[in-house]
Order: sequence, then structure tokens, then C-alpha cells
Amino acid sequence: MKVAAANQVRLTACVAEIGSLRYTPAGLPAIDLKLEHESTVEEAGKPRQVKAALKAVAFGAIAERLARQAMGSLWLFQGFLATPGNGKHPVLHIQDFQQD
Repeated sequence: MKVAAANQVRLTACVAEIGSLRYTPAGLPAIDLKLEHESTVEEAGKPRQVKAALKAVAFGAIAERLARQAMGSLWLFQGFLATPGNGKHPVLHIQDFQQD
């Protein structure tokens, strides 16, 4: 029996790279991105500078909206993590984004 587990990500990040809008074999719009995050968080009672870069992908209307955004623009992204069949690192699947 499988137990449902949460896989939800909320991340403020800027668009560091954005690919061209493409279409899946099923005709669904898709776009690949690289996101960069930088912040200060508290860890073990001390402030820590955090930087992270990650690959992301979006499909459908979200992909079409992202294709119109400027490089370097800052957003709050929401989605889930999944490792592609041919990859080693998780990719953020963007389900929504809004101005941070």
C-alpha cells in the first residue's frame, strides 16, 4: 500500500536561462528554464547565505506565460520535484508562478 506524501515546492528565484517554447509530441506547449535563488536563512541558530541553481520545466498555459517573461525577472514559483528518466538531478515542474 502506497502512502501519499507531499511533494510541494515554493521558491523565490530569478529566471537565469529560458529556452524556446517547444511542443511535446502530444502538442502540449513546454519550456525549459534555469532558475537561480539567493537568500539568507537561519540554520542551527545562525544566519547562512544560500545560493541554488536548478533546472525547471513548465507545460501548457504556464509554459506560454513563462515564454513571455524577461531574463532576470524575479518570481515566486510553485510546483513539484521529479527526476527525469535520463537524469540524476531533480527538476522543478512549475505549476504556477507569480510576482514575488
